[in-house]
Amino acid sequence: MTAPGTLLTPIDTESVLSGGAFAHLDGALHGSFTTRDFASAVRLLVLVAEAADAMNHHPDVRLGYGRVGFRLSSHDAGGVTERDLRLALRIQELADAQGADRAPVTPARYDVAIDCTDADAIRPFWRVGLGYVEVDSEGAIELVDPVGPGPRVWFQSMDIARTERNRIHLDVYLPTIDAESRVQDIIAVGGDLLTDEHAPDWWVLADPEGNELCVCTTVY
Repeated sequence: MTAPGTLLTPIDTESVLSGGAFAHLDGALHGSFTTRDFASAVRLLVLVAEAADAMNHHPDVRLGYGRVGFRLSSHDAGGVTERDLRLALRIQELADAQGADRAPVTPARYDVAIDCTDADAIRPFWRVGLGYVEVDSEGAIELVDPVGPGPRVWFQSMDIARTERNRIHLDVYLPTIDAESRVQDIIAVGGDLLTDEHAPDWWVLADPEGNELCVCTTVY
């Protein structure tokens, strides 16, 4: 058992979460369940709410017809801690007892990366055009959707502008346990692996016309 507030990595949580609905991605535990109908989804949510109150640690929730999803993160610590892991295991127990099934969806985060020689010059164009806001991410200014669902936009500095390839590419962030299989699936449908020298942090792939996609994981 780690000290309260200690951040856990996906490696720390992988064996504990294995076989269940929860996956560790981008500083949170994500889990989704399917149920028979809307009422059964609500019943599961009520049970989870009671357990969360008892633990004094509360998840973000998505509720729909026959489906309920949870996102767990310790905001005071900036990522996943033992509190989140305990709550995830409790939610899994309640879902199993209610006959809820794991939803067949892999959590993911999508980023748009723009190569540039002067990020400060081009960032206002993208901020205003997309209706995004600026955030500081480890000393770099990125753009995010203020209401949440849009992909993050970040700017990759180039000393000399590239002309031999597209200057915008996509990043998809997946749980570490799912990333390598995604890479192999991409190769199986015609993708070209450009480099895996940074794996398992990220792989760089391209479609048959050279447009690039990075499959990435996160440290926390």
